[in-house]
Amino acid sequence: MHGAKSGGGEPIGGGSADERRLAWVYLSRVVEGPCAALSALIESVGVMEAARAVRECELPEVLRGPTELRRGIERAERDLAHIERLGGRVVTPDDAEWPAWRMLGLGQLDPEQDPDAAMPLVLWVRGKRSLLESTEKAIAVVGARCSTGYGNHATGEIAGELAVRGWTIVSGAAFGIDGMAHRAALGVGGMTIAVLACGPDRPYPVQHDQLLAEIADTGLVVTEYPPGTSARKHYFLARNRLIAALADGVVVVEAGIRSGARNTVKWCRRLGRPAMAVPGPITSAASIGCHRMIREGEAFIVTRAEDILDEAGPLRLSLPGAVPPSPEDNLSGDEALVLAALPSTGSRLPRGVAADTGLPVPAIRAALSALEIAGLVGCDGDGWYRLTPPSSSATTIAAAHERHR
Repeated sequence: MHGAKSGGGEPIGGGSADERRLAWVYLSRVVEGPCAALSALIESVGVMEAARAVRECELPEVLRGPTELRRGIERAERDLAHIERLGGRVVTPDDAEWPAWRMLGLGQLDPEQDPDAAMPLVLWVRGKRSLLESTEKAIAVVGARCSTGYGNHATGEIAGELAVRGWTIVSGAAFGIDGMAHRAALGVGGMTIAVLACGPDRPYPVQHDQLLAEIADTGLVVTEYPPGTSARKHYFLARNRLIAALADGVVVVEAGIRSGARNTVKWCRRLGRPAMAVPGPITSAASIGCHRMIREGEAFIVTRAEDILDEAGPLRLSLPGAVPPSPEDNLSGDEALVLAALPSTGSRLPRGVAADTGLPVPAIRAALSALEIAGLVGCDGDGWYRLTPPSSSATTIAAAHERHR
């Protein structure tokens, strides 16, 4: 892991905080993206000594090629001034804001299996929120750039509900599902993080300039690429590992047969986090990738925010001696009114219930059918009556409610 400390608690290699920051920024410019060999050098000798070795080309063979093109570029101070003018900052592994536990998994992957399997050297950040605090509870929502109305609707429902519950929505600010996920979070006043495959001063796509400005206003825009860096195809694949690393799980809403979202799922699985996919119509080409991931066991099937939190949220255990919730607590609308109108003893006919609730008789009958399926009511020759519900009826109620909505 970067920023390794000596036995006395000081970072390896010493140097003042300003000198170390300049060294991190210099190296970030030299390699522009993940470089496992450079990360290993920093881990071994510290960032100050690593920067000196790069400048003077006193390097192992494996690092000479990756650093040759830009080792002579000395613009760390200008890069820091540039990000400050944008209202942003650079976050290094020396900083308290660095999401170390999120990044730890990347540092433990095998770079021989994938060259991008390395921690970022630094993160360039726009936005006032703490990166560490903002990623304590986070879900990545990604998907097709050419999304359908169905995909946009599903994304809005899921991302909006997660954001309302206090979860940060992480995505890549692309067209389609990514943009919809960010907008859904913004629309409910929630927190969202956009992870870019270019410099923090280069909105990509350009048409999302205003969206990224809004995200930076209330959330965070994050990238490992220094100012002025243009987006390149390979950068997007490397960017996907950060989207996966910054979240507790990845949800894919619509993905074509060759969707880049599958690459994000790969990183998610390698980091040991749950990957999830939303199914679509069986006739939709936009959902083929999701269906394949579900069929091949790469992703859990999810259809709502509650499913996602079951997979990626904190483990929810009952406390010893705690009283389990009553199945009746799951009721709402007509079912709740109808059940409340039934007596504890005796039976009632639908017309009598209608007189008490003000609901039309057809609505009463539909509600009674749902309650019967849930095991909460029964029927005899005198009418409808309450039952003592079985312990497993809580989930049945929700299903019955959906069938009779």
